[in-house]
Amino acid sequence: MKILVTGGLGFIGSHTVVELQNSGYEVVIIDDCSNSSEKVLDGIFAISKKMPVFEKINLREKEKVHDFFKRHTDIKGTIHFAASKAVGESVEKPLLYYENNINTLIYLLQEITANKKQSFIFSSSCTVYGQADQMPITEDAPVKKAESPYGNTKQIGEEIISDTCRVDPELQAISLRYFNPMGAHPSAEIGELPIGVPQNLVPFITQTGVGLRDQLSVFGDDYPTPDGTCIRDYIHVVDLAKAHVVALERLLAGKNPQNYEVFNVGTGEGSSVLEVISSFERISGKKLNYSIVERRSGDIITAYADTKKANEILGWKAGSTLDQAMKSAWDWERKIRK
Repeated sequence: MKILVTGGLGFIGSHTVVELQNSGYEVVIIDDCSNSSEKVLDGIFAISKKMPVFEKINLREKEKVHDFFKRHTDIKGTIHFAASKAVGESVEKPLLYYENNINTLIYLLQEITANKKQSFIFSSSCTVYGQADQMPITEDAPVKKAESPYGNTKQIGEEIISDTCRVDPELQAISLRYFNPMGAHPSAEIGELPIGVPQNLVPFITQTGVGLRDQLSVFGDDYPTPDGTCIRDYIHVVDLAKAHVVALERLLAGKNPQNYEVFNVGTGEGSSVLEVISSFERISGKKLNYSIVERRSGDIITAYADTKKANEILGWKAGSTLDQAMKSAWDWERKIRK
């Protein structure tokens, strides 16, 4: 069975391609390599012993998207990762983010619905909740006004899919709302490869630990949390990738009573910035050079998932601890810096 993975050379996409191939699916990747590298294909092959089909396409080019689906008429499902994802950059370049994240989704859905390719999984985000009123965050929590154009594209993306499913019962779709992906494949063949200064905590920690960055800045230690630093739900990227496979299988088997569903994907546990730093120091045996600085505008204080819905309905549960995820991230960092 052939599955399309857009953004399949990216961090989460590449790990999902591996899990799909390990589960027996034939994978076709679309990626424009604007935030990834074709070298990732070698890592995917090294793990799964299969080479996915790869096409370098910019999904903003509508005619090329149309041409792709004309040539690949046997695709049974699409997992859509391809998007710009840096919160800070989205504030500076909102039109780029709306074009790249919204137009591309529309072009894909137009082809999928026209060709009756029915199963669609959307890479969404816990940013849709903003600062939730209660912890842990359930899927019923209100979707609040987005703090950034990036977050807004996820909200709008979900609305587009929901509206399309409402008028097209043949489209079967799931949005997975990720919390904070981290880590790398335990083989250290693929992992997170941020271009420029990392936007996420864990790669900044590992780059500081390996000497690429002088110091990690911890933005505020006066929040209303046990140690004063922000709390997030950090999930191992392999666990996250496996969630996509089980969600896809649910759609392909027609087990979803509604044709649009939403699931949180996290561990269900929150870890503070200082706890994540302590995890790194435990698994690496190194003291991390960090300093406490002023709070950063727009940071959410606390966010961690209620995963009961995914646990019970999808039969999926995160299996890795924070230390295990951190060790995989550190192993990957040291490998690529050799």
